Amino acid sequence: MTLDQFKYIYFLGIGGIGMSALARWFGVNGYEVAGYDKTPTALTNALQTEGMAIHFLEDVEQIPVSFRQNPDETLVIYTPAVPKTHQEYIYLTENGFTLQKRSQVLGLLAGQMKTVGVAGTHGKTTTSSMVAHILRHSGVNCAAFLGGITNNYGTNFLLNEPASDLRSVVCVVEADEFDRSFLTLFPHLAIVTSTDADHLDIYGAHDAVLESFGKFVGQIEPDGMLFMKKGLSLADKTKATVRQYSLQEGDYYSQNLKIENASFIFDLVHPEGVISGIELIVPGFHNVENAVAAGAVALKLGVSSEAIRDALNSYLGVRRRFEYVLKTDEAVLIDDYAHHPEEVKAFLSSVKALYPDRELTAIFQPHLFSRTRDFAAGFAESLSLADNVILLDIYPARELPIEGVSSELIFRDIRSKNKRSSTKADLLDVVREMKPPLLVTIGAGDIDQMLPALKSVLKDQ
Repeated sequence: MTLDQFKYIYFLGIGGIGMSALARWFGVNGYEVAGYDKTPTALTNALQTEGMAIHFLEDVEQIPVSFRQNPDETLVIYTPAVPKTHQEYIYLTENGFTLQKRSQVLGLLAGQMKTVGVAGTHGKTTTSSMVAHILRHSGVNCAAFLGGITNNYGTNFLLNEPASDLRSVVCVVEADEFDRSFLTLFPHLAIVTSTDADHLDIYGAHDAVLESFGKFVGQIEPDGMLFMKKGLSLADKTKATVRQYSLQEGDYYSQNLKIENASFIFDLVHPEGVISGIELIVPGFHNVENAVAAGAVALKLGVSSEAIRDALNSYLGVRRRFEYVLKTDEAVLIDDYAHHPEEVKAFLSSVKALYPDRELTAIFQPHLFSRTRDFAAGFAESLSLADNVILLDIYPARELPIEGVSSELIFRDIRSKNKRSSTKADLLDVVREMKPPLLVTIGAGDIDQMLPALKSVLKDQ
């Protein structure tokens, strides 16, 4: 299959962060794009302003007529989150349309360019956006398909400049392990940030997760390179050259790390020398480590030390990744997308390092019943880093409830000084009563919708 045979591109689940990036690529490149999603969002609104026909009711009649009348020229891209019982999915599968998962189409696109695949159970969105920013800031012709909205560019998609030879274009791809999507990629360079157990509703066991990552790195081009966090066991799974990185040791690492004015200042040590004086305004020890990996890839692609320093110093982060919502002398509110125990631990540790003299209150919304069941003890351990914890109900996302699984599984083992359960309806009253000087919201659900109201409460106090 080649993309040249299609004129119309239809998305089932167009509002997803990865799907919307693909939709933009097709829209920019002259295809007619339309799609369905369950609910309108800021992303779907943006796509509509770009000329895409989007509807939110499960209704075959709302698929544009030109698409329905030309199945041979219509490519349907769907997300695995769309159920097989979906009316439009059934119609499209039964009427001669070509259906492909997002990951399959992304693999086709990326395969035309020199691909940098950034994988890991956490850290991949920030790291891939750092790589993309360094390349774009340094004048390297690149495209990027990211899993979050970058604050530097206000989008999850960067379009490359036209090139007669697409192999001269670098394509930065967030390589997602969910549903084994990253196995459609054959990158030239790859980063693997972590291989912790996650998505066990898909994989069943941690060994299956590790096996999938082994297959991913086995698909790196033999003359390419794997940048692997030190301590991971993947070196024997690839024919590519392997380099290791971490916060403090490896082939690439940071030194002289200090915190000044809420920025992380460090030098990046690499095999050929040192990039000194990097000032990362996006806080977090984990983000310093991500920056080390991104800098390593940029060096391999020929970017100068000076350009890497300038780019990282101007990197503004990704929405919902250590994002300041309010920052005054009286109150601080930070939001983060963390939804795995290791992510929660990294985030809270960094917040405490930034604000050692403030009492830390964390609001956590668990994401998925299966993830809560599988990692309840880990979440309780990580959340116990906070002085006070407010625990919300589980955000179900794509799942139905699982008998016996609730946020109580986490709550009972939290060891913080104060802990309390709350519904979203009662949350503002709880925060108003507590008057926290340092408040963080954590989770991959819809907790971010509460941020404007939480900001108002903190400002009023």
